[in-house]
Amino acid sequence: MTDIRQDEPVTAAVLRDRLGERAREIVARYPADRSRSALLPLLHLVQAEEGYVSPSGVQFCAEVLGLNKAQVGAVATFYTMYKRRPTGDWLVSVCTNTMCNVLGGQEVYDSLSELLGVGHDETTPDGTITLEHAECLAACDYGPVMTVNYEFFDRVDRDSAASVVEELRSGGRPTPTRGARLCTLKEMAVQLAGFADPRDGAVADGRVGDASLRGLRLAQEHGVSVPGFDPDTPIRSKADADKAAERAKAEQAKADKAKAEQAEKAAPAGPPPVPADAKAAEAAGAAGNQPAGDAKPAGEGTGAQERNLAEAGGSTAAGAGAGGTPAGSAGSTPDGGEKEADK
Repeated sequence: MTDIRQDEPVTAAVLRDRLGERAREIVARYPADRSRSALLPLLHLVQAEEGYVSPSGVQFCAEVLGLNKAQVGAVATFYTMYKRRPTGDWLVSVCTNTMCNVLGGQEVYDSLSELLGVGHDETTPDGTITLEHAECLAACDYGPVMTVNYEFFDRVDRDSAASVVEELRSGGRPTPTRGARLCTLKEMAVQLAGFADPRDGAVADGRVGDASLRGLRLAQEHGVSVPGFDPDTPIRSKADADKAAERAKAEQAKADKAKAEQAEKAAPAGPPPVPADAKAAEAAGAAGNQPAGDAKPAGEGTGAQERNLAEAGGSTAAGAGAGGTPAGSAGSTPDGGEKEADK
């Protein structure tokens, strides 16, 4: 990788000239219809060149994969490992979540902030160190935990954390408590993009914490293993994996075709015949449910209405016999005679 000078305008064209060959190599790792899967390593590739993912880097990735910038930006802003502004060679992260905080993580972070003169997500004036507090570094059994470019320094305190930072500032590369050797943020991004780091000892074996090995040791003590697992099973090459995938795809297509043909043969030639009793039931239902007309709903006669009026007239006449009915009231005519309906 060639570092881009701070005063050099960084455009997608510049990145295309510098990274085009490696970008094509990354895309070629994936099936043609799955090229979008290359986005994550492509973003690491951009970060290996610039030290962060710039707007030009987003545009470059979009052009390579045929996406729009919004799609690329959505991924770049989702993962915290992709930095959206220039970051130092050494990203120092201090866990301040519950477990580490109880054990003194916040005090460690505060002391480093004072020592470096920067706050969260800020970089020292010389561009060497970026400090951040992390919500969790997935190492509660080693708290308080600090990482440098995601390599662990376990059970730190103010003094040990300051010693690590001072060594970084003086150009050294302190040895992590466990894991691989330290590399700069750009060097790390090269590896995450899927390329070998040519530096001597770049991926040399590091130490492993006792807590991390506890489960393995218990399994060995009690003879626990995965049935049928052979640790010497070779990993297939991409070409072999692609051939196996094509064979599986062809076999599945063949099975689907045979299944469809079998279903077509078993299907009846036309719609099933309608039983005679079903036809009779349908006819009876239609006859008993005539469609509504414009006047009244179907099935509603006038018998009930006439009966109710007659009963109402009889009740009124009875009331007149008991206590008299005023002239003009229901049940009598204006001249005092009875209605025709009450006779």
